[in-house]
Amino acid sequence: LRVQNKKLYLAAFAAVLGPLSFGFVLGYSSPVIPELRKIDDPKLRLDGSQASWFGSVVTLGAAAGGILGGYIVDKVGRKLSLMLCSIPYVFGYIVIISAQNVWMLYFGRLSTGLATGITSLVAPVYISEVSHPKVRGMLGSCVQLMVVTGILGAYVAGITLKWRWLAVLCSFPPCIMLLFMSFVPETPRFLLNQSKRSEAIAALCFLRGPHADHAWECGQIEASVQEEGLNLSEFKNPSIYRPLLIGVALMFFQQATGINAVMFYAETIFEDANFKDSRMASVVVGSIQVCFTALAAIIIDKTGRKVLLYVSGVIMALSTALFGLYFKIILPDGNNSSNPDVWFTLNSASPGTESSVSWLAVVSLGLFVAGFALGWGPVPWLVISEIFPLKAKGVSSGACVLTNWMMAFLITKEFNDFIGFLTSYGTFWLFSAFCCLSVIFTAFYVPETKGQTLEQIETYFRRR
Repeated sequence: LRVQNKKLYLAAFAAVLGPLSFGFVLGYSSPVIPELRKIDDPKLRLDGSQASWFGSVVTLGAAAGGILGGYIVDKVGRKLSLMLCSIPYVFGYIVIISAQNVWMLYFGRLSTGLATGITSLVAPVYISEVSHPKVRGMLGSCVQLMVVTGILGAYVAGITLKWRWLAVLCSFPPCIMLLFMSFVPETPRFLLNQSKRSEAIAALCFLRGPHADHAWECGQIEASVQEEGLNLSEFKNPSIYRPLLIGVALMFFQQATGINAVMFYAETIFEDANFKDSRMASVVVGSIQVCFTALAAIIIDKTGRKVLLYVSGVIMALSTALFGLYFKIILPDGNNSSNPDVWFTLNSASPGTESSVSWLAVVSLGLFVAGFALGWGPVPWLVISEIFPLKAKGVSSGACVLTNWMMAFLITKEFNDFIGFLTSYGTFWLFSAFCCLSVIFTAFYVPETKGQTLEQIETYFRRR
């Protein structure tokens, strides 16, 4: 058993180096945007609009990566897809390091975003297909754990490193992933779908240890594997369209909570709300996220997926409502809609007001991040890696990842416009409403997958 666990954990660790890489991509913008807004070089200096593009263009690349990932994950396999991701990661950082103007910064972010989209699709699929049911929830939650660890790593490194050197540091995780993935096998489910039974047996021997009943597990997987391709007409089948709709809705609600708006601009929000050490405040936020995501990974196979989604949704609904209240208190009437730039809006706070209620902002943001990390951060990625039938996994996962990153783009790019149109407090109250809707959706539509094999989950949807 110990040999089995060590080998399985090695495979999972190699795969989650991809999410660690895209955590660094997401976290990179928070310490870098304030630096580039004040840089002496006019060709690289960002104004408000350019800063929002720098933060959000990565999500456009990720959306494209979701489409590409949905194709290549079924063509070249899970393992090779993850290994190929290292190329656009490293290339994007090289472009950023050598950037001479804002457009090179955009292009570098777009390239790392492309890799992020592929990784966010492939890593959960790889981990779910190599894991056994008793630890699949924990290992699947490690995807989000490594994402938030990467975000925190970027925040911490951003305290001491200038933006070019921070890009150099961010290029290391994908290189290490490429090295480690070369030592682990392809998933047995993919190999059996390619009619490579002997290689699938060898992969199971690596993942389960030499004493497990490989032939039995191989037979269970083969029973659910359908070699024929996926036709468009098959999306009329409830066993395919129901999990797809659930997956797309989970991705929609994950972003509609406003998490990326908060995380992309965490440092800027703190800085312009007149917190003395905005970078350290961002590190604290990142640390909270890592701790509670780790807690979710530990308890998810005991509590189940739905319980964590309920608790998470309620906490986020409360915290975003409080955050809206904070902005309602500190901002004078009229200033909220006079300028759609979030930095201008935050600077228009009444002098001295924010200090008296700054505890409310800290508590609200801490609660929000903790709540998200406990459920709506890791669980949707885990669930979409579990619920799709093998032959529809690439297309369905691609649709979910595309939804996630397009929503992330909409939220991060239009965050300023939301503030201009709805006011700052109205924007956070809108996020709160979506958090409430996410709880209702979970109650009626999300299945509990705790302790079930992927084959049993497929059977569940075929019987509905």
